[in-house]
Amino acid sequence: MSIRNNVHVVRRGPQWGALREGGERASGLFDTQAKAIDAARQMARQSQGELLIHGENGRIRARDSYGNDPCPPKDKA
Repeated sequence: MSIRNNVHVVRRGPQWGALREGGERASGLFDTQAKAIDAARQMARQSQGELLIHGENGRIRARDSYGNDPCPPKDKA
């Protein structure tokens, strides 16, 4: 999976931003983290990447994958 497919939700001053990994500018700025997560989730789905949600302190607090998982979970039937 390409590193550019990953999308981060990060704090940008008083707002929240959705930006692609390796990028410097946010693709969008939002008043709430929830709105930024919705936009970032759509970006990650389109690029079949990973969504990484950062908390107020900058640390990753959640992540979701939307691409081809090379190690899918094995369900017991």
